[in-house]
Amino acid sequence: MTRAVACGALASLLIGAAGAAAAQTYPTKPLRWIVSFPPGGSVDSIARRMGPPLGTALGQQVVIDNRIGASGNIASELVARAAPDGYTLLSHTVPFVVNTFLYSRVPYDPVSDFAPVTLLGTTASLLSVHPSLPVRSVKELLALARARPGALNYGSAGVGTNPHISGELFNHLGKVNMVAVQYKGGRPALTATISGETSLTITSVLEAAPQVQAGRLRAIAVTSPKRSPALPQVPTIAEAGLPGYEFLAWHALFAPKGTPAAITNLLRDKLKVAVGTPEVTQQLQNQGLDLVISTPEELAAHIKAEMQKWGTVVKERGMRAD
Repeated sequence: MTRAVACGALASLLIGAAGAAAAQTYPTKPLRWIVSFPPGGSVDSIARRMGPPLGTALGQQVVIDNRIGASGNIASELVARAAPDGYTLLSHTVPFVVNTFLYSRVPYDPVSDFAPVTLLGTTASLLSVHPSLPVRSVKELLALARARPGALNYGSAGVGTNPHISGELFNHLGKVNMVAVQYKGGRPALTATISGETSLTITSVLEAAPQVQAGRLRAIAVTSPKRSPALPQVPTIAEAGLPGYEFLAWHALFAPKGTPAAITNLLRDKLKVAVGTPEVTQQLQNQGLDLVISTPEELAAHIKAEMQKWGTVVKERGMRAD
């Protein structure tokens, strides 16, 4: 063994030992869970549902901190630059990956600047319309959009967000041209459709289902490959008239690069126990979230696969944010 190899091996052992020692006393103070989008949206709702039980499991408070802007880029950069000690976490969704293709400059790398903790779950989105719009099915919506090209608009949570991506996928596969109206978050976009400012929106079932149940919106179809338990009577977009359509948003938790594996594994294990009870799992499912607690390694592989998938889609659609 050469001197350089021996020194490298020793350094790795020391780093591993330091991480294990840190995990034995961690946490000794409150954790800061950075949410990349505004209050009321699906990313925020999931963090606020999971944060308290995680805090109880860890014996420390988990503080939810919304840092909004640039489709989550502000929050991502903040966490990428934070100390890798396990006290600053980031929850994000599909734009975490898509932004790197939409913007000419993104202040982080999804693969190299973060330590994956776990997937949190997946959520279907709901295509819903203002009650005044004379459509009750995907086929009727497509027919109206083709008869009135460019006249229909849909509320989006911002360029490159889940509503925008899912809306453009609908345009692409349906060969229509509904216009995206960008708002600062999912809640304002949803409110715009409720008020009639926009004709429709495609937003998380988590957010939209209560508005449908209250009669403020009319549900047309869900974006997932199977029907949502939260709205079992509502068909999928694919089965309702647009074959091949599928959009399922994922939600995940990250720490800054360099966070000891002992800590990321501990966070994942504590979260799995904290939210994995039948009661909490059912509550989340009723709200439209399918719970998925993965290993850090599984999340790392998922992000790499998403990079490949969405890089192709953004390029083919010519989507840009600047």
